Amino acid sequence: MPDHTLVVIGGDAAGMSAASRVRRTQSDRPIIVFEKGRHTSYAACGMPYYIAGEISTSGKLIARTPEEFREKHAIDARTGHEVTAINTGAKTVTVHNLATGETFDQPYGDLLIATGASPIRPPIDGINTPGVFSLSSLQSGIDVWNWLDGRKPRNAVVVGGGYIGLEMAEAFLRRGLRTTLIDMAAQVMTTMDADMAGLIPPFMREAGVEVRLEEKLVGFTSNDDGEIESVITDKGPIAADVVVMGLGVKPNARLTELAGIALGAGGAIHVNQRMETSAPNVWAAGDCAESFHRISGRQVAIALGTIANKHGVVAGTNISGGNAVFPGVLGTAITKFNELEIARTGLSEREARELGMDVEVAMIKSRTRSGYYPGSDRITVKLTAEADTGRLLGGQIIGMPGSGKRIDTVATAIMANLTAHDLAFADLSYAPPFSPVWDPVQTAARQLLK
Repeated sequence: MPDHTLVVIGGDAAGMSAASRVRRTQSDRPIIVFEKGRHTSYAACGMPYYIAGEISTSGKLIARTPEEFREKHAIDARTGHEVTAINTGAKTVTVHNLATGETFDQPYGDLLIATGASPIRPPIDGINTPGVFSLSSLQSGIDVWNWLDGRKPRNAVVVGGGYIGLEMAEAFLRRGLRTTLIDMAAQVMTTMDADMAGLIPPFMREAGVEVRLEEKLVGFTSNDDGEIESVITDKGPIAADVVVMGLGVKPNARLTELAGIALGAGGAIHVNQRMETSAPNVWAAGDCAESFHRISGRQVAIALGTIANKHGVVAGTNISGGNAVFPGVLGTAITKFNELEIARTGLSEREARELGMDVEVAMIKSRTRSGYYPGSDRITVKLTAEADTGRLLGGQIIGMPGSGKRIDTVATAIMANLTAHDLAFADLSYAPPFSPVWDPVQTAARQLLK
């Protein structure tokens, strides 16, 4: 009799959302989740705020513990278990129990690969020096917290000016550390256009962060105790008692590749819109799997918790006999540095032009509320649209509180294939405490019509 067990590799967003989806529709099906780390179903995006001291305990970032999955949902979640091989012919995975050293083969009926992504750590001198961290698992965030709490460092260096870089620069400032951010690029936030990203460093510098662009990481030096002492760049040393690397991530797909399962964009696992891989009864979801970009029409690898959770729901629906299709992504994302909110969706102007698209752009400055209303503050919006049709292709927003989530209006318009005219004349709400009579995104859309 064929084994009916669902085996999931990876116990965070995609893996557990899929397992939970299957459990809701198939109450008696055996479900086993193998997670090599210590935690399941945690909010990785909350780690910088935990490190900053805004979240009182790491436990608040855990949605459900392995015990809760086992006792309340009949999902056999096993932490400290690393899958080391996949045999698609025999329909088994080889599992190593990290606590006991035991190795065993587990049969599956369906296999979901949700192995996530790993931080990029370049092979340079001193990269493994104690005090040099990367954020990935919840435990990695706890390790940074423990280092700050135990060592009481004074000088922090953040390598990379993306989402993690900005969030960790804020976290270190809040902990009272002298903070330096370096990036070899000419701008922070390379997912945005340079004219928008250029608004960010002045705000960071005013807050006390030393932002050093076009500066390349070379290595690290250690003190007499073997712990981090300085970051070495092509422009000299920078004192550092703690370092966080924020150079992006790469999909954890090596295990899949060794099993003969096809890889796709950015080294992620190739999947169709049902989250099926090239192997029968093997599915993939989350940061390890690719997605279809709705505007470029290309497969992409984008590591975002929002995407991972949706991947998991689609995979879980199909594994349990349903018929769900993942509709694709725009890469909608948001972050902040102190009060400055930063958001983007769809294609940037640069990305659109690199794809050979003929585009129109509008970049406007406005206010978050009616100008006369207390608390009204600055917001900058940039929209990109197809030149001949006016179809919206992308948007970027930078501004003070109340700015960032407006990106969701732009993302919804793009998902619906709306034009700049459609957005400009959409029946949006208005009251002085919330926006000017023409919301800033509509002002930008009107600019595209000129």
